[in-house]
Amino acid sequence: MLDAPTSTYRLQITPEFTFQDAEKLVPYLDRLGVTHAFISPILQASPGSMHGYDVVDHSRVSLENGGEEGLRRLADALHERGMGLIVDVVPNHMTIPTPIWHNSALWSVLREGQESVYASWFDIDWTGGHGIVLPVLGSPVAKAILDEEFERSRAEVPQPDGSVRTESVLRYYDHVFPLAKGTEDLPLVELLEAQHYRLAYWRIGTDELNYRRFFDVETLAAIRVEDPSVFEKTHETLVRLQSEGIIDGYRIDHPDGLADPRGYLRRLESATGGAWTVIEKILEGEESLPADFPVAGTTGYDALWRVQGLFHDPVGATELTRLWQVFTSDTRSFDQIVRESAKEIISGSLWAEISRLVRLARRICDADIMLRDTTTRRLEQAIIELLIAMDRYRAYIVPGEKAPATEREVLAEAAERAALEIGNDADDLAALETVTALAAGQGQFMPDGTLDPLRAEFVTRFAQTCGPVHAKSLEDTAFYRYHRFLAVNEVGSDPRRIGVDPEALHAFCVHMLETFPASMTTLSTHDTKRSEDVRARLSALTEYPSEWAKYVARLHSASTHHRGPLVDPHIELFVWQTLAAMTDLPGSRLAPLTNERLTGYLEKAMREAKVHTAWVDGNEEYEREVLDFARWALGSTQVRAILDEWTSLTFDSQRTAILGQKLIQLTMPGVPDVYQGNETLDLSLVDPDNRRPANHNAHASRLDALLAGEALDGIADEKLLLVHRALKARRDRREAFIGPDATYLPLPTSSAHAVAFARARAGGPAEVVTVATRLPHVLDTRAQGWRGARIVIDEGRYTNVLTGERIEGGTLELDALLADWPIALLVREAADGLEEGGR
Repeated sequence: MLDAPTSTYRLQITPEFTFQDAEKLVPYLDRLGVTHAFISPILQASPGSMHGYDVVDHSRVSLENGGEEGLRRLADALHERGMGLIVDVVPNHMTIPTPIWHNSALWSVLREGQESVYASWFDIDWTGGHGIVLPVLGSPVAKAILDEEFERSRAEVPQPDGSVRTESVLRYYDHVFPLAKGTEDLPLVELLEAQHYRLAYWRIGTDELNYRRFFDVETLAAIRVEDPSVFEKTHETLVRLQSEGIIDGYRIDHPDGLADPRGYLRRLESATGGAWTVIEKILEGEESLPADFPVAGTTGYDALWRVQGLFHDPVGATELTRLWQVFTSDTRSFDQIVRESAKEIISGSLWAEISRLVRLARRICDADIMLRDTTTRRLEQAIIELLIAMDRYRAYIVPGEKAPATEREVLAEAAERAALEIGNDADDLAALETVTALAAGQGQFMPDGTLDPLRAEFVTRFAQTCGPVHAKSLEDTAFYRYHRFLAVNEVGSDPRRIGVDPEALHAFCVHMLETFPASMTTLSTHDTKRSEDVRARLSALTEYPSEWAKYVARLHSASTHHRGPLVDPHIELFVWQTLAAMTDLPGSRLAPLTNERLTGYLEKAMREAKVHTAWVDGNEEYEREVLDFARWALGSTQVRAILDEWTSLTFDSQRTAILGQKLIQLTMPGVPDVYQGNETLDLSLVDPDNRRPANHNAHASRLDALLAGEALDGIADEKLLLVHRALKARRDRREAFIGPDATYLPLPTSSAHAVAFARARAGGPAEVVTVATRLPHVLDTRAQGWRGARIVIDEGRYTNVLTGERIEGGTLELDALLADWPIALLVREAADGLEEGGR
């Protein structure tokens, strides 16, 4: 694998923040200590896209974002400073834009059907007889016809080469569709029937959709990069740019949606010559990335939950559970909520995928006399229960290959859980056994040794359906229903798990260094539900659970006359936690949370929960009452006074978590990513809130002031200085962090409230030492502070680069080391004979 970055800095490129704007930031990123800019997808996206994941054309770089010329200038500016460029890649899907002609490949398929040269690009079930289902109509098709809502016309259709072609089209309000050759003069009903697509009422999409999509997003159509020709065409521009020295590495979006993630990654490795590549793979619990994936590692959610968990007191979980149950009268376990959520998702937005799996299983059983008596109803039940029972995004089983024992075990364990739900009916359990065997690839080969295409397809489609079921039921539903402690309702995290022991972190870091030492680490991304600092502020709830319960009671009482009868206790507790983490923090220099940001966030949270309202068939009265309550709470001086008291009480814990988790992430094994704006304090909520433009100029000016000797002014400055010092230490001593001889050594301390480790080169002394306080309130109340607590580090002379203090190694008193900051970053002085490294 080619050289890994020492660190990355994520930039969201948009028409409002282009490649040229990013180019202007390069000097600041260099001063900050970053070695690689990591940018959002660069290929042409849907017009006006603010994120880039809705690709329409793989052959060119986004024109709105500055085009290929702008990208080249950005890369040149980085390379001139010895820095690099990492790009985000979206291999799983393309968007269905309005008008569709912006996606010329899809436009061709709609116009020419299976005769299109792009027909193999999309995962379409053509067996229904009416073409590609496009659920875009506001009413049933019969009504749309009778109301004369369709219009035939001519249109100038843009072509991939920049030219335009005049075509006959069918219009439905803002939607424009191509017409099959020779059909433009047919009577309307015959014309509609003659197309390679079926225009349908929007409500039938969840039942009738016949193309694979990204999760349940109907406007993101999956593409088949398992086809070598599709891979080549969709990656041609990226590979060319890399070969020309523009691109230095890749982040791969959602590989679990692909037919064969391992096969895709092997093809990518071959095409890129082994460029540094990380994948957005969410590892659940103790799940490990398959060792034969030819990548540097994941995008870091496995590090995120472990690092933030260090600052959660597991003892506080009991009181938080009690508060949740008493306040809401909801005694369901999180497992129960997840199961209920999964059943709703399966029967609702993902039913088209489930139905397709059931039809496929039916065809397999009909073709095999030994399985023929397995009824469709039992097959459906077995498929649903096995999907619900999966405890991760998928098992990696490839048609035609022997399934690894570890992956068969994943399915076997899921089947055991599913069997408990199915009960004791022998025929139901036999159906489950059949479905599990099919998903595991058993019986794939026919008597003549060829691969059974139906069974091979079932293996692939079952694996591709697991991810959407898991994500939509867990992250996009249950996380918005279970509000015991919002900090752990995070991508890759587990709301049932509060607290991580330092020894568990050390074990993870050692394992990471042994397996995927150049994997990315992160605390915030464009997909996190809350920014790292919001979650860090919430960590105080675990140290002050009894006090938090009292504050909630005060807030509840203060809002009695301002809560409508529809404001349920679940959403009320959600609001109080949100405001506790988003209100002003001394030294933050942040603009106050606005009504617009809060209500936009709550609107999304309520609709994702799908309890009292939803994206479809919403409850306007419920939403209005909740939003009115939230606006009142945000503007109430009484609420503000109570929350200010809470912040004052817990400030040390909040500060400790904010600084401690960042220091650990920046110095642990792996390649740390800093999400835009998170080098200083950032209080952001779920997207689109976390994609707001960062005030880069202000951060750059503040860093310059601090480097010029201006005094620190609050926690925002502290975090900015910390990030700069840590990134600079990584860059100056690269070989101790990311080189082949880099080591990680947990350091002994006499207190469980200090987590410490050293980074060095094999056989050499500690070059950088990280020390972080954890659970300071518990430390003060249960352990009587740092009294007598010590840490032992290698002999030698160090500088605490956060304070400038010079320190002699050996046994150090923690109360002296951590007197001013709750963290310490010790860098061995170069006079000890160690050479500083490059980028």
